[in-house]
Amino acid sequence: MTFCEELREEASDIWDTWHEHPFVKGIGDGTLDKEKFQYWLRQDYVYLIDYARVFAFAAGKANELKVMQKFAELLDGVLNTEMQLHRSYAAKFGISDEELEGVEKSPTCQAYTDFLVRTASVGTLPEIIAALVPCFWGFLEIGERLAETGDTSENNPYRDWIEMYSSDEFEDLSEWSKELMNQMARDASESERERLKEVFVTSSRLELKFWDMSYEMEDWE
Repeated sequence: MTFCEELREEASDIWDTWHEHPFVKGIGDGTLDKEKFQYWLRQDYVYLIDYARVFAFAAGKANELKVMQKFAELLDGVLNTEMQLHRSYAAKFGISDEELEGVEKSPTCQAYTDFLVRTASVGTLPEIIAALVPCFWGFLEIGERLAETGDTSENNPYRDWIEMYSSDEFEDLSEWSKELMNQMARDASESERERLKEVFVTSSRLELKFWDMSYEMEDWE
C-alpha cells in the first residue's frame, strides 16, 4: 500500500460523504439550485487567491529545482490563467468581475484558507503537499465519478464543471501530487507520517465543510 493509499483509507468516511453530498450530486444530475452554485463560484474565487499563496510558499521551501519549477508554474497558472477562466465561467452564471472582487469570505472559506496558509507558512513541504492533495485528488475523484454516473449532456448546466475536473490535465496534476507525496513520505519518520495524515484529514474535512457551506449559502449572520 502506498502512503497516498493509506491517506485515502484514513479519510475514507469523509471522502465517501463528499460523493453523497447534495451539492455534488446536484452538479452531477444538473438539479443544483443556480444560486447555490453562484455562491460556490464566488467563494471559490477568493479561495483561489490564498491557494496561490500556498504554491508560493511551497516553491520557496522546495529543495529540488524541478519541484520548485512545478510550484512556480502552478502559482503562475492560478494567478494568470485559472482566475481569468474562473471570471469567464462565473460570467456565464451572471456574476461580474466587480462582484467577484468584492466577495467577502464566508466563515468556512476563511477557516479553510487560514489553515492552508498557516500550514504553508510554518509547516514543512511534505505538510503543504498533504494539505493540497485532497483538493487535487479529491476533485479528480469527484469529477471522474460524475463523468461516469452523472448527466454529461448539454441539458446539464454544470457539464463544463464535470469535464474540467475529470480532464486528463487535472488527472496529471493529481497524479503528480500523489507521486510527490509518496516520495516525501518514504523519507519521513513515523511521527512525521502521522502528522501528514493529520493534515490530510483536516484538509479533507474542510473540503466537506466547503460543500456544506455552499449548499447552505453560509454567511456571518
